[in-house]
Amino acid sequence: MGTGHYFWAIFYFASLCSASLANNAKINFREKEKKVLDQILGAGKYDARIRPSGINGTENAPTLVYVNMFLRSISKIDDYKMEYSVQLTFREQWTDERLKFDDIQGRLKYLTLTEANRVWMPDLFFSNEKEGHFHNIIMPNVYIRIFPNGSVLYSIRISLTLACPMNLKLYPLDRQICSLRMASYGWTTNDLVFLWKEGDPVQVVKNLHLPRFTLEKFLTDYCNSKTNTGEYSCLKVDLLFKREFSYYLIQIYIPCCMLVIVSWVSFWLDQGAVPARVSLGVTTLLTMATQTSGINASLPPVSYTKAIDVWTGVCLTFVFGALLEFALVNYASRSDIHKENMKKKRRDLEQASLDAASDLLDTDSNATFAMKPLVRHPGDPMALEKLRQCEVHMQPPKRPNCCKTWLSKFPTRQCSRSKRIDVISRITFPLVFALFNLVYWSTYLFREEEDE
Repeated sequence: MGTGHYFWAIFYFASLCSASLANNAKINFREKEKKVLDQILGAGKYDARIRPSGINGTENAPTLVYVNMFLRSISKIDDYKMEYSVQLTFREQWTDERLKFDDIQGRLKYLTLTEANRVWMPDLFFSNEKEGHFHNIIMPNVYIRIFPNGSVLYSIRISLTLACPMNLKLYPLDRQICSLRMASYGWTTNDLVFLWKEGDPVQVVKNLHLPRFTLEKFLTDYCNSKTNTGEYSCLKVDLLFKREFSYYLIQIYIPCCMLVIVSWVSFWLDQGAVPARVSLGVTTLLTMATQTSGINASLPPVSYTKAIDVWTGVCLTFVFGALLEFALVNYASRSDIHKENMKKKRRDLEQASLDAASDLLDTDSNATFAMKPLVRHPGDPMALEKLRQCEVHMQPPKRPNCCKTWLSKFPTRQCSRSKRIDVISRITFPLVFALFNLVYWSTYLFREEEDE
């Protein structure tokens, strides 16, 4: 056997020995972790029912618990139930002098536990919680880390459905503030105090997506509460949500405008097209009513008037006004027809009387010759006509009226009262609706900026 073979044999044997020593070291290190856990959490050595001491081991001082969280997602914000759902990683950190241990010259950075009942835990609860659950897939998403100086870090992933009282006066041009409140249930501020962790207590996942809202900002604050049993420490996070208006512009405002404009088409239809005008008015009215009921179905029955109520109410009024306008036109048209018939009968009677008088004059002229009087009697029709013409010329000129001048462009026969109502409606309805839009948007948009 050559020297090369001896060299490789020695190298292989040394490698096996080093690997065996490394494995033994790892085993010994894990054994040391187990011994440390038994040493600090063994039976009769640690009581999880007793709260830790205060700052610097002071017995009478309260235990300080520092809180921070990571918002993973906000799944929904329900306007009807006035609630929102959030998933977060919640963390608490405090110091327990009884859990100090030797870090083996820096090799043992921390100990990890998955059973929260092994150590003392703060009795924190979410005061505005409606529903909540932990995550247990594949294993329970919770851990406890114990550091050599006795510091304890508790982390858990939870999903919560929280109450969010909303003010919907400016809906859908509103902003909502939803809070997340955390408080101690049994320990008063003399025993337990919650504090926000310095630096960055609340973190939000990047590219947070919400269907109809945008998270503008969040604020952390304290909300200690006093009851008959004492004062309790409380923390809160205020999440400011801005409602996305583009969805409501496409789904509500533009369709309502289109329905109002469609109802004006009847002003250009002929007065005699009764089925067409009635069908158009009734259809737009029912569609607008359905649209309004659909909007209100997704909102809670509040006692005040919302911005969307003003919009839908005015649009419904315009559609209903267009239907009433046709009723007025139809009545005016029948009145015009009745007047025309009466005038025609009067003209026929006058013509018949004139024909009879002319026949009688022709008969008398053939019989005798009568001298025409030089002066006509006061009841003579020709004298009255000349007198009327003189009075017209003697009257002072009147100032021109713009509306009458514009309406005089339409001949009386072609533009009766019913036709003039349609012509006036073609101008009045769009102008009034445009004025309403100006007042509506300026009022609510400026109010939104003031509320900021």
